[in-house]
Amino acid sequence: MKKILAMMLVLVLAFTGCSSKTVDTDTKKDTAAENTTKTEVKSEEPAPPEGITYADKQIFNSVYAGEITTLNYLVSSSTNELGLFANFVDTLVDYDKYGVIIPGLASEWSSDESGLVWTFKIREGVKWYTSDGDEYGDVTANDFVDALKYTFNPDNGSKTANIAYKVIKNGEAYYNGEVTDFSKVGVKAIDKYTLEYTLEKAVPYFESMLSYASFFPINGDFLNEVGDTFGTSNDTILYSGAYIMETFEPQNRRVLVKNENYWDADKVYIEKLKYKYNKEASTIGPELFLRGDITQVNIPSGAIDAWMQDDKKKDMVRPAIASYYTYFYALNFDPNYDEAYNPEEWRIAVNNQNFRKSLFHGLNRIAALTTGEPYNPENKLGNTITPKNFVNAGGLDYTQMGSLKKFADTDSFDSKLALEYKEKAIKELEAEGVEFPVSVVIPYSTGSTENANRAQVVQQQLTTLLGDEYIEVFTLPYPASGFTSNTRRNGNYGLELVNWGPDYADPETYSEPFATLYPESDERAGTSRYKYNFPESTTQVDENGNNIFDVYVSMVNEAKAETIDLQKRYELFAEAEAYIIDQAWIIPYRLGGGGYVASKLNPFESQYSPFGVASLRYKGQHVLEEPMSSKQYFEEQAKWQAEREEVFNKMK
Repeated sequence: MKKILAMMLVLVLAFTGCSSKTVDTDTKKDTAAENTTKTEVKSEEPAPPEGITYADKQIFNSVYAGEITTLNYLVSSSTNELGLFANFVDTLVDYDKYGVIIPGLASEWSSDESGLVWTFKIREGVKWYTSDGDEYGDVTANDFVDALKYTFNPDNGSKTANIAYKVIKNGEAYYNGEVTDFSKVGVKAIDKYTLEYTLEKAVPYFESMLSYASFFPINGDFLNEVGDTFGTSNDTILYSGAYIMETFEPQNRRVLVKNENYWDADKVYIEKLKYKYNKEASTIGPELFLRGDITQVNIPSGAIDAWMQDDKKKDMVRPAIASYYTYFYALNFDPNYDEAYNPEEWRIAVNNQNFRKSLFHGLNRIAALTTGEPYNPENKLGNTITPKNFVNAGGLDYTQMGSLKKFADTDSFDSKLALEYKEKAIKELEAEGVEFPVSVVIPYSTGSTENANRAQVVQQQLTTLLGDEYIEVFTLPYPASGFTSNTRRNGNYGLELVNWGPDYADPETYSEPFATLYPESDERAGTSRYKYNFPESTTQVDENGNNIFDVYVSMVNEAKAETIDLQKRYELFAEAEAYIIDQAWIIPYRLGGGGYVASKLNPFESQYSPFGVASLRYKGQHVLEEPMSSKQYFEEQAKWQAEREEVFNKMK
């Protein structure tokens, strides 16, 4: 059997940038075979860092504006909802605060020499609990089988099914109805505590997928008992994780309590998580924090100056942790908004590359970013879809590979180029009968004042540069609750700021919004659609007469097919990503996270992983007596980075 630890170290070190050595396939097999299986090590509750005191009452209080739409964790792909699910249900593998993979519900695991068959030993003694805290049954290998059977049934509408079915043997065929016998799908309970996955083909990132919702377990008996009501309330799901949702009153409050019977309860320090709904959360949040009513709050960009200039408040503010989410403006190839905004005119215009490039080079991203980061907006700028330092091969960061390097190293805003493309677009579009100005519909969420301010800045800046005789920009407000469903998923936009985060440690994950069919658009079209800007609807062809969407999908498929040479694989994905940026399907905007918060949490106690749900868990964290200052933040960050490097150096 090939033990997995060494393989994952290669992946972890790759995306952290801590190591840049290449390993040939034979060497990796031999090294992996020498490693022993992971074992659990219990530890004492950590003492607080010097200068920091833990609060006597470990209760986290929060206020929120965006309500969740479901508790069905096998269906949802919403980060807002996954933030809850991560604390309800454990995954096979987990990550510690340094980003090292550790046992979760699997106490050990291995793969065969081909990398196709993976065997997991499920931790014995872990239980499912009801919302009342009553024991329901054991967590077993069959729970993972039942979960995939549910997820791979298209009638259930899972928005994450594709992540699993594209790697599990016969998963996609079963989903599409080409295989009807689920026993032919590559998931099997060998016995009560032995789980086996068989892959369609070897993938170099399978382990890193296992901490995402696609591979969450479910108790089949309970699912049969509650039927279609599964996930409609806190008492129609079961809990195997650190917290149980004791109270769920939509648009009022949520209360999560520590699962006292949790298998790893000695690492859960916060006793209760209390969330209060308020549609004005972003506005009243800072005042609630100052009154001591909530534990953490994002400081709006319009208020940060006042906080920084106040002798008392400035010591409560610290930087927010950056994430591996990236934000970009998507141009919609299949508009579905009100006829008053002339969607058919937009449909013609957006299929013109010069029109798209006039917007691509015309958007002043720094100006837009100052609405959220007035001090150092350049630090949040993102020039690619896949962020820097996510993965590397051969000592070279992914974003510096091939044609992608040009975009990674260059600011897309160029007023001269924007006006040149504008003139070309006018001539070509007038020949197609387009009447100017073209309406540009930009929706925004009313969940924060920053969203409204940014939309206004983009509206004014694009109109001033490109001219109101060329475009007319409409900014349309939508409530925070259901925003994504009401706008992006329904194609109810022309230009919209969207985001994407990684599900596993490979650049393929960032191609998914544009190259993977998703069932979530059924509500609109009755068939599966591509996830974000419906690029399959483009009518543009290249100089060889090939549809540009077909060209892109072909490039992605070529990259996916390369599973042995990681450097070549990454280079192929980099060329595909560079292609859609060059085609101006999207306008890269910023990195995730960042900004400023006032918080009584130490972010360096949190689990760390750029993908999956590990970083959304409260396990391992404490509520502090006082808010963490920027000085304390940078001290803890430096200590964490040094400790992390030491950990990885020992693992080499």
